[in-house]
Amino acid sequence: MCTAAARGAVFVLLGATLLAPKMALGQTPSGATARNHWTAQWISHPAAPLREPGVFHFRKVIQLSKLPTRFVVHVSADNRFLLFVNSKRVGEGPARGDFFRWRYETFDLAPFLREGENVIASTVWQFGIYAPLAQVSDRMAFLLEGDTAEEAVLNTDATWQVEQEGGHMPKRPMPEGMWQYWAAGPGEHIDGNIYDWNWKESGAAAGSHWVAAAPAIRESIHPNGSVPASRWEDSGVRWRLVPDPLPPMEYTEVPSGTVVRTNLDAAKTFPASPVVVPPRTTTTILVDHATVISAYPELIVSGGKCAHIQMAFTEALYDANQERGNRNEFADRVVIGLTDEFLADGSSQRTFSPLWWRTWRYIELKIKTGDEPLRLEGLHTFYTAYPFLERGMFQSSDPGLAQIREICWRTARIDAHETYMDTAFWEQLQYIGDTRLQALISYVVSGDDRLARQALQAFNDSRIPEGLTQSRYPSSLVQNIPPFSLLYVNMLHDYWMYRPDRAFVAELLPGTRSLLAWFLAQQRTDGMLSSLPGWTFIDTPPGVEEFPRQDAEGRSSVVTLQMIGALRAAAELEQDMGDPVLAERYRKQAKLAAIGLYKLCWNSQLGLLADTPAQDSYSQHANLTAVLFDVVPKPDQAGVMRKVLSANVGTAENNESKLAKVSLFYQFYLARALEHAGMGDSYCDLLQPWRHMLAIGLTTTPEYSDPSRSDTHAWSAHPAYDFPTLIAGIRPGLPGFATVLVEPSLGKLQWVEASMPHPKGMILASYHKGAKNTEASITLPDSVLGTLVWKGRSYPLHPGKQKLQLP
Repeated sequence: MCTAAARGAVFVLLGATLLAPKMALGQTPSGATARNHWTAQWISHPAAPLREPGVFHFRKVIQLSKLPTRFVVHVSADNRFLLFVNSKRVGEGPARGDFFRWRYETFDLAPFLREGENVIASTVWQFGIYAPLAQVSDRMAFLLEGDTAEEAVLNTDATWQVEQEGGHMPKRPMPEGMWQYWAAGPGEHIDGNIYDWNWKESGAAAGSHWVAAAPAIRESIHPNGSVPASRWEDSGVRWRLVPDPLPPMEYTEVPSGTVVRTNLDAAKTFPASPVVVPPRTTTTILVDHATVISAYPELIVSGGKCAHIQMAFTEALYDANQERGNRNEFADRVVIGLTDEFLADGSSQRTFSPLWWRTWRYIELKIKTGDEPLRLEGLHTFYTAYPFLERGMFQSSDPGLAQIREICWRTARIDAHETYMDTAFWEQLQYIGDTRLQALISYVVSGDDRLARQALQAFNDSRIPEGLTQSRYPSSLVQNIPPFSLLYVNMLHDYWMYRPDRAFVAELLPGTRSLLAWFLAQQRTDGMLSSLPGWTFIDTPPGVEEFPRQDAEGRSSVVTLQMIGALRAAAELEQDMGDPVLAERYRKQAKLAAIGLYKLCWNSQLGLLADTPAQDSYSQHANLTAVLFDVVPKPDQAGVMRKVLSANVGTAENNESKLAKVSLFYQFYLARALEHAGMGDSYCDLLQPWRHMLAIGLTTTPEYSDPSRSDTHAWSAHPAYDFPTLIAGIRPGLPGFATVLVEPSLGKLQWVEASMPHPKGMILASYHKGAKNTEASITLPDSVLGTLVWKGRSYPLHPGKQKLQLP
């Protein structure tokens, strides 16, 4: 999401794997209906320290005289679990949440069962202080309960066995030189000489340490020492269980890539074919996937007892100055990234894989063999992400736009899992500023709103006693960025416009009141906000050390502008489904702020809005946001935006050159301001940074233009949203997408074809410029009306297909 320095300061049959479907148990406006009564116990290891890092195996053996057609179980754990039945992977979880909304997953085990003996087994891990920052945790624990009395034979209790896996631990320390930037969790160390390779089978293999499971809550008040999972309030159990409202994450085997550099000639054909590393050899193998990916890697080896294998993952390679440059270059580049390490035990067909997925373009294998040769049998890659379907489409006369959209959509997918993530490589945290843009991309490309609902609910749940949301959630470390709380209000308004789900919006609306009350308490009599506590992050303009700028009294125009936008969005929500009196107050306070801000910060000589009443600094941010929220009068907006653009496209003169420039993130709001000012035809001129990404081999969008810490930052993937909504012009006309507004901005493009998912079907739009007219073809779903706006004139649209000749 944001700069590391500032953050630190602030405190189906897929391949060979069958995935069990998660079973929906009903829906309410806020998600699936929770299971009301639990009889299973949270269980753990009777002797292990449950809050220290550790990996554990649980198992139970049952006998079936006949195969059931349905065998549904509900499963959860702290931190996480991988569930197996008869050595086949069933699924994983739980999706991240907090103690008051702790997810459980639901699986039908029937496809995995057989007559006779069945082994139900699970790996559960607790990474303690090394866990990802997004992981809320109390202690290691596991829970499984059958859906009905027939399945209750599997309920977790003392009949389950548990062992601590001494051969699998988080790898310490964090990657050298990266720890201060890292929040995504540790590397992993697997010692095949110690690891219990038979843990998913019945019986106790030599070296295993199975014991009867014990209650996870040892301070239980219950006489028998057991704690039914339903007794949350009076037992000290930290996990208040709710069903996971999300579908299973995608888990699909894809090609692993090709070797681009190695000192072992025989390895050049790996992983397409096996390779033997001779005894007493040190070798390095660099595998290029060609694009960045989030996936579970599986390395399969045979022999090579005591061989040491390191597997390092990186988004890009680094030169001698630790800069990235062209992402396709590898000859003299090095890997700096998260590393897993494995020790081979000499047996055949051993599979080494971390418990959590990795993000990479390049994998580097560093291998040091002992007295035996090591055979690398294969490297398998299982792509994982939220299962978005790409339903929307965009094509145009400029083929470069399709390439830009491709890397944007790839980034949006890589940064979407059980939550949206700012970056799948570095942090894996769901930040409001990033997530608002990611949710909008989801609406217009996929039409799937479930991950966005999860995010909105999480941000509502994150509110601190003062009313503000946390900047990111879920998170084990509280961080407050007050402007992100304002963006949360805008994000809820976005959902209200795109999705026909008034009940969910109404459920979250009360949370915005305490949030906005906190900001209004900071509003001065002159209308502007006072200096805010916490981290006042807006953007990181290139070459600007301190932003947003404030005057001696702590006043910032761009922060006040963001409050104006949130107040107006909240006023619309309150007027529609809440408190009309409060809506009027919000409008009044927004007007007070707008009048005061314009009076104090507008410089009529320059025709620009200053960053502060001192009028000694100026930014694109303040001016474009003032246009977006009509603080700048309508007649002046085009002139202001021309000045803003001249500072961005290299034609700046005089005072425009002094404007602090937006980063890739805030260009989203620049696009919205262009659209608002009727200057959308200039949008494609802003895409040079994305064209440069393609030129230097980026396959995803970065956090910033180089030098950038992260190559996978979805806050810069917003062209995937801009193309269908601004260029093709498809947008909601009324809340809930009840009507459609089509207002294209083709600029210099000769033709455009686009589609967008709508709650009632698909919207199709195509435009082809002719010698005199532009031919438009618009298709709306059944029962949906709309309006096409072209050069100030409106044309009614009806359901179905229609063609128009636009002068």
